[in-house]
Amino acid sequence: MTHPALSALTARFGPRIETGAALRTQHGAGDSWHAPAPPDAVLYARTTDEVSQALAICHAHRFPVVAFGHGSSIEGQTQAVQGGLCLDLTRMTAILRVSAGDMDATVEAGVTRQQLNTHLRDTGLFLPIDVGAHATLGGLASTRASGTMTVRHGTMRTLVTGLTVVLADGEVIRTGGRARKSSSGYDLTALFVGAEGTLGVITELTLRLAGIPEAARAGLYSFAQIADATQTVVEALQCGLCLNRIELLDALQMRAINAYNRTDHPETATLMVDMTGSAAQVDADLASFGALAASHGATAAPCRTPDEYAALWALRHSALYAARSLRPGCKSLSTDVCVPVTQLPELIAAIQSEVAAAGVVAPLHGHVGDGNFHLVMLFDPETPDEQATVRSLNARLVDMALACGGTATGEHGVGLGKKEYMLAEHGGALDLMRRLKRAVDPQGILNPGKIFDL
Repeated sequence: MTHPALSALTARFGPRIETGAALRTQHGAGDSWHAPAPPDAVLYARTTDEVSQALAICHAHRFPVVAFGHGSSIEGQTQAVQGGLCLDLTRMTAILRVSAGDMDATVEAGVTRQQLNTHLRDTGLFLPIDVGAHATLGGLASTRASGTMTVRHGTMRTLVTGLTVVLADGEVIRTGGRARKSSSGYDLTALFVGAEGTLGVITELTLRLAGIPEAARAGLYSFAQIADATQTVVEALQCGLCLNRIELLDALQMRAINAYNRTDHPETATLMVDMTGSAAQVDADLASFGALAASHGATAAPCRTPDEYAALWALRHSALYAARSLRPGCKSLSTDVCVPVTQLPELIAAIQSEVAAAGVVAPLHGHVGDGNFHLVMLFDPETPDEQATVRSLNARLVDMALACGGTATGEHGVGLGKKEYMLAEHGGALDLMRRLKRAVDPQGILNPGKIFDL
């Protein structure tokens, strides 16, 4: 029997309410180890008004709604665990406004960072968010994503100044604006950034842009021990260098990258470092970093041409897929935590010791300039003991991160995978989150089952 909501949605949108099994499965999987959970139907929304109309219908019939970008989320954010409607926003791709003088832009939620930066190429500006996935900006805001340039430019929370959001009942609101700062009322923009579609559906974003730097230079630094690399990071951050990116990869991750990309870099603990700014500043700071790294036993391989610079960061962005290729046919529980930078050496040493004792293949890479790293723990989905082992290691990593003042997730978000750790991290504040959820979505139709249970 057809759900009344589907009948009402079909009456409004006709054949655009798609119910084919393959399409529903695609929209209920994401890029995670969690079991697929397809929606009952998919709608490719074209405008904010269409999103509003669809939500009003679903609200009237208590029908769940999951917003969807490119499905690259790691922690099961797009799984429709209660069925319902998947609102695919990837066709909302208008770049609505660019103000070069004010260094900001307004875009629809389906625009990717790559599309925006291509559009900006003649302005001398860019959006300084650099994640590995080809994700939509609406999705990046919803998970409060960050990436390799966070050490210099901050996360999506820093870069988003205003939003257009459709609430559960179809009401359209606008938060924030174009001003660089405001003391006016609650910071609703920050409330929706990172809410993973549980409080509203983001359809437009106003974003801060940055100027393309005069100079950019990078290099690869190889260390005998990962502890030497992490200690170098701690000291480099205290020196005030013009760091744009400082990325850590362990020996196993470098082996995976070499095999995946057919390169021959040293298969030891590695830092990929990027400096940006004026030419004089970059040269001086890169020399200072080189001396610091050498004092910890590093050998350096500087990028000498723009092509080598681009190739280095292409290698970094291949890390997840290279890691997965170490065990073809297996799945990966890709987890992340974030801690105070000074806690990195001890935490990484502790979790790698436990991973080795468990016999798990788990390459490590991360944005260590902001204390964030990832473990890609590979397991055979047909072997329950392997999955249980990697889940236990995930729990241990989170426990250790929380114990040293960190967080259960630095950029992947909560979704389904990190729900069980929210009480330990937030304590009584978790109940306030629940009360906020009930206030703006009293029927609980927006991405139900994610972040926490009501």
